[in-house]
Amino acid sequence: MDEALLRSLTPSVLALLVRRGADFAAAEDAVQDALVEALRVWPAGPPRDPKGWLVTVAWRRFLDATRADAARRRREVRFDEEPAPGPAPAVDDTLRLYFLCAHPSLTPSSAVALTLRAVGGLTTRQIAQAYLVPEATMAQRISRAKRTVSGVRLDRPGDVATVLRVLYLVFNEGYSGDVDLAAEAIRLTRQLAAQVDHPEVAGLLALMLLHHARRAARTTPDGSLVPLAEQDRGRWDTGLIAEGVGILQAALARDRLGEFQAQAAIAALHADAPTAEETDWVQIVEWYDELARLTDSPVVRLNRAVAVGEADGPRAGLAALAELDDSSPRSSGKGYPVPRYAAVAAYLHERDGDLATAAQLYAEAARQAPNLAERDHLTRQAARLNAARRH
Repeated sequence: MDEALLRSLTPSVLALLVRRGADFAAAEDAVQDALVEALRVWPAGPPRDPKGWLVTVAWRRFLDATRADAARRRREVRFDEEPAPGPAPAVDDTLRLYFLCAHPSLTPSSAVALTLRAVGGLTTRQIAQAYLVPEATMAQRISRAKRTVSGVRLDRPGDVATVLRVLYLVFNEGYSGDVDLAAEAIRLTRQLAAQVDHPEVAGLLALMLLHHARRAARTTPDGSLVPLAEQDRGRWDTGLIAEGVGILQAALARDRLGEFQAQAAIAALHADAPTAEETDWVQIVEWYDELARLTDSPVVRLNRAVAVGEADGPRAGLAALAELDDSSPRSSGKGYPVPRYAAVAAYLHERDGDLATAAQLYAEAARQAPNLAERDHLTRQAARLNAARRH
């Protein structure tokens, strides 16, 4: 069973059902039913036209659900016509579907969550981790979004900013999570950049390319994480770096700075350093100051504390961290993600020579890490420091 094929076909099948008049929530349910049926029957005999098969089965499931609902009997007359047989049109509707999911009737956060779940293929747990909220909270948000658009024709595209936020989160999940979605996010952002002349679209594309350029060096063959400072820079993709820097420079020249351009500028400074020791941390701190001005993200402020620690020494980094939240990481009350807060504090304490505190904080971060690779990495850091203390 080619699950990657199923994932790639899902957005276009969903878009076809919506285009034929199905409301979004019902169309998504029908497509999910068709995917389950494909998993059941395809191993024994895969169809010659997988997309056409999914469209046919999903449409039938949608009609069955429509007929079963007495409140929709009048609408059934419009829908009770099966698509003509033959291959489904080879049209890539994914980006169009992203815009339609960013519907004006939804708040930006709800639109992003709904799109990530229905089109991006992320689980509710993965979306909740991206938003730093409990899974139950995110499940309620997605349910409310689906109820809001139920019965609404998704024929009014949303704004570019919401679509950019979706693409960014899809890329991040593909870059560091359980599902490989990074290449798909880059592909869609390239499409968007070709259609929309906006510096933040270019900034996001540059950011993705610069991060993706380092991907081969981010893990060992057994899947273990490799910190940026320890990566083999000879494995970085210089072609992607050059492309990303060129796109970024053109965007910055327009003097309409946004958060994605600022993040890309930070990534470019890392990419430009021949070694970790030669990284221009002073400039990186300045860009984090710009980024903090543009967005009040707690992750940005944590990353800035690390940069301050590199530029001005670990004591300065710890002071910057203390300014964020004077409570302990375990009870952080200002929205800072506990595992990341503890990991940043551990790193700065280690650089300051306090190995006992650093080991304790690494272990605390590991217990609450969002994925296995990160948990294993943090556990190894704690073990390394505990071993160093014994010797």
